[in-house]
Amino acid sequence: MPTRAGEIAGAPGLDRHRWCVLLKHGEIFLRGRNKAAFQRRLHDNLRRALHGVGGSTWIKSEPNVTVLGGQVPLDDLVERARRVVGFNLVQPALRVPSTVEDVTGAALDLLTALCGGRPGLSFAVHARRRDKTFPLTSSRLSETVGSRVQRELGLPVDLSSPDVDLNIEVARKESYLSWLRHPGQGGLPVGASGRALVLLSGGYDSPVAAHRAIRRGLHCDFVHFTGAPYTNPSSTYKAYALARELNRCQPAGQLHVIALGAAQKQLALAGAERFQVVAQRRLMVRTACALAGRLPAEALVTGDNLGQVASQTLTNITTVDEAADLPVLRPLLGWDKQEIIDEARSIGTAGISVLPDEDCCKLLAPRRVTTGARPAELARIEKRIDMDDLVEELLRGRECLTPGSSSGSSPSTGTSQPRTVASA
Repeated sequence: MPTRAGEIAGAPGLDRHRWCVLLKHGEIFLRGRNKAAFQRRLHDNLRRALHGVGGSTWIKSEPNVTVLGGQVPLDDLVERARRVVGFNLVQPALRVPSTVEDVTGAALDLLTALCGGRPGLSFAVHARRRDKTFPLTSSRLSETVGSRVQRELGLPVDLSSPDVDLNIEVARKESYLSWLRHPGQGGLPVGASGRALVLLSGGYDSPVAAHRAIRRGLHCDFVHFTGAPYTNPSSTYKAYALARELNRCQPAGQLHVIALGAAQKQLALAGAERFQVVAQRRLMVRTACALAGRLPAEALVTGDNLGQVASQTLTNITTVDEAADLPVLRPLLGWDKQEIIDEARSIGTAGISVLPDEDCCKLLAPRRVTTGARPAELARIEKRIDMDDLVEELLRGRECLTPGSSSGSSPSTGTSQPRTVASA
């Protein structure tokens, strides 16, 4: 049984110009008076996802459904549409005029292409009449089409577990016939909830947190802290690859790379000792907040998971948040590690996260990390350093990349640091 629309799109009797993709809306169905604004943003994101697809395309609106078509291979349209956050289902379909004769004839053509040479395959027909002026009810249309298919093609009916489940959706002018249902990203259209800056490491957690934030309608940029000049650039390569994968689901967000190693050494010389890791986290948050103000972004996103490591106890998280002047969102706060790993596999970031790198968080880390750091204790350490000047220095030296953009630059593949595309 074909599992890709392109396998039968050129079959005899199936006009390639009649193929399209049905995109079923997710949560915007529930948005009430704001639904039109959400739909406009969703269509804008779809147009961006289609950029460079290699042919002309068109988008048509039906109630709670978007129809996509064009002079492009059908599988390419399906692949691009599945990246767009906000669609629950992606269904390649054949579109025909909304008459009983046209719908029945198209069903025969489609099932002939799907089951030709295999008469033992079973089928079922499920019709939905969105246009109530159509002369047949949904159940009656299902029976009419099914009876003719059974009579002319001799295929057995199986309503519980058919080999081919033919879905018919009747709209006012056109009807759509499909047999494949691909899961979409779901969620809210990217940008509908604002803009956020993700603290992106090379592990499993932060990419999954970023993906969750994107699915809640946040357009995300990324900031990655390295241990340079005391570590090699491997973590930057990973961050770039992770951001590129995440950018497949949104208009390309920028990746800002900040070398933290010298600042980490300053904290150690200031006597951070067992507070070193929490002090580094506070510095990262301060720097990310300052960067967010320049983008501008309205919140930070981290992959923190309550109690997963010593720096992520409730007390330490509270102490880190005290250094932030923006909301810090933690989508994975209550997840366990296996849930995070499973999600990373499903979104395509796990294979990148397992690659070796030199994590800046391990640089100068003490043998024992405090689990109960208080803001006053960190303030005493930070008084020995001009934090405002340190943050400004970090931002001046940042590198800005746009992973996944055709005009963006990627890190060097040699042993040197990636080249700067744009600096503050």
